[in-house]
Amino acid sequence: MTAQGAVGSHATVLDMIVNAGLATQVALFILAFFSVVAWGIMIAKAVGYARARKDSAVFLQIFSRYKSLDEIYDASKKIKGCHMARVFLAGYAEFESEFRAATSEEKDVDSRYFLNKIDGIARALDRAVAQEITVLERHLFFLATTGSTSPFIGLFGTVWGIMESFRAIGLSGAPNIAVVAPGIAEALIATAAGLVTAIPAVVGYNYFSHRVKVFTTEMDNFSLNFVSLIEKNFVKRT
Repeated sequence: MTAQGAVGSHATVLDMIVNAGLATQVALFILAFFSVVAWGIMIAKAVGYARARKDSAVFLQIFSRYKSLDEIYDASKKIKGCHMARVFLAGYAEFESEFRAATSEEKDVDSRYFLNKIDGIARALDRAVAQEITVLERHLFFLATTGSTSPFIGLFGTVWGIMESFRAIGLSGAPNIAVVAPGIAEALIATAAGLVTAIPAVVGYNYFSHRVKVFTTEMDNFSLNFVSLIEKNFVKRT
């Protein structure tokens, strides 16, 4: 029995999927895989970004409340999972290794040396921000790939299914709507599945990309505030 003959007028979508051609079923399987992985990524990102937003708010309260960098450092170590705290820790490590080493010397140090060390701290903060952006953007490429390729995968299944339908018409010698409609309906399922897979992935990618931009702006602003704080409190002016 052909796929067209197996699908009656009261066939459900599940019946059409089960009785669809091999190419359509393969396309549907690939789309199902993409959809499951994409939804898993979106759920994980939603939970992770919500936690990051909460932790960054806690860290900024710590940064504004404590006056000593050592106190901020001790408090930040307790929330190392926060991207903002990791940026601070990277900048503080550079501050400790370079800036404090200069102030511990017995001889007086020219203020230009201190300014150079502030540039080093700024570069360390920039590197830390870039690393955090990479972490925040992890797996987003899969959402972009799913959103851009799923409609074409579904279209491939549809085109192949329609080709099979017309081939069946040619073999049966009965070119009427009752023969061609079931096969085309089966084929169009792949296109619908492609759209169902792609639309949430595109929406998720755009939303999470926006969240990454917000986090990036917050980290950049914090880096500037951190450098300004060091310059205000530790730079010797002539």
